[in-house]
Amino acid sequence: MTLFGLAIQERFAAARQIADAVLFEGYVLYPYRASAAKNRMRWQFGVLVPPAWGQSSGEHHDQRTECLIEPRADANLSIELRFLHAQRRTVQQVGPDGGFAAVDALELPDRVLVPWDEGVEERVELVLPVAASAGAGLVLPFDRAEHEETEDVELDDRVCGRLVRRRARIEGEIRVRTTEIPGPYRTLKLTVEVANTSGWKPDPGVDRDAALPYALVSAHVLLGLDTGSFLSMTDPPEWATGAAASCANLRTWPVLVGERDDVVLSSPIILEDHPQVAPESPGALYDATEIDEILALRTSALTEREKREARGTDARAGAAVDLVDSLPPEVWDRLHGTVRALRENTGPSGASGPTTLIEPGVPGEQGESGEPGTDRPWWDPASDAGFDPAADRVLVDGRSIGAGSRVRLRPGPRRTDAQDLFLHGRDALVEAVLHDVDGAVHLAVIVDGDPGADIRRAQGRFLYFQPDELTLLEDA
Repeated sequence: MTLFGLAIQERFAAARQIADAVLFEGYVLYPYRASAAKNRMRWQFGVLVPPAWGQSSGEHHDQRTECLIEPRADANLSIELRFLHAQRRTVQQVGPDGGFAAVDALELPDRVLVPWDEGVEERVELVLPVAASAGAGLVLPFDRAEHEETEDVELDDRVCGRLVRRRARIEGEIRVRTTEIPGPYRTLKLTVEVANTSGWKPDPGVDRDAALPYALVSAHVLLGLDTGSFLSMTDPPEWATGAAASCANLRTWPVLVGERDDVVLSSPIILEDHPQVAPESPGALYDATEIDEILALRTSALTEREKREARGTDARAGAAVDLVDSLPPEVWDRLHGTVRALRENTGPSGASGPTTLIEPGVPGEQGESGEPGTDRPWWDPASDAGFDPAADRVLVDGRSIGAGSRVRLRPGPRRTDAQDLFLHGRDALVEAVLHDVDGAVHLAVIVDGDPGADIRRAQGRFLYFQPDELTLLEDA
């Protein structure tokens, strides 16, 4: 292993705030107790299981990242593989004879200790010359040794039990190679594969829990260039669109992180380029795809008994509960939301008003319109009466499209959400034609074969595309 240089360490440190949200996504969910149903089926993202378990379960033992790089001469590539190593924790209580026996729970005044799988963060750090990965590339093995430790649990200055933690041996490989891409500029396709090569063999009849101690959980990689840059996979320059389309990413997706485009996070959760953690977020609540205010409100409603269970489930769960309990009023106000869209406000005279960021929940700072010191709306509410989403039509290539039209989806290159690109070529039914306050038209659709179509209609939760991203098939 080679130590990272200071410069790349600093860039990776900035990217780890996003990477941590990926690493611990779903680690322990509200209500933060091991007894909760949602915490009994954990770790759904980026789990690389031993090959023998993958053959019988259909889960995967490897992931592949492919992206485009423009390295300068003598550039070095830094790789940081990050994953959680499941550490099985059992609880033992002191018996009448002074010996220890396993129990389902150990009651203490401040917590209730129960068996649980903790996640130990592991990193594999490498630095290598980009030139060294040409041709057949490099295969870089790594391993993590088995480990066992005990922790005494005391009550009233006497040992009443103990926690026993065990980690299994894990083995894996990082495979790196680069391929020249023809074009007007020197560009390489970078391929980084991560594979679990552990030789663990499952006994007949065992379930997924038996395989988790030998798995790489929430596995993802950070990639960095000391000189040079990465190209966006969702919005590449026009000359590189063909090369970007040829990149095959399996069970992971690379996005640019930071300001210099020299660091990429390849994540099992689909993100957009340059993702950010909301500055209003008070800290880790282990569900980065949820709204912090909702999580905090729910957590604050837990009973004292439930909070004791959470603190005994996991140290991180206990920290989340303590964090919510300690939030001051000004943080609760900030959690209520912020509108980041910048829009020009136009007054009665046609002059432009000030552009503001709205922070609802902070009294006395703004009028109902969201513009400080006024109650003048930034759009005419009466104009909404002239639209009917169910009856409105829009012309696309001279053909009328509206609710009931059957269309084929063709998301454009301006889309930054990779999930929309996965729908390219799928057929869908238009449910409504919507107009926003800026005059843009959006078509609400439901994709053919969507098993949740009825729920989407009932809740009004559709997928939205612009007219030039659709092709009319036929009218229902």
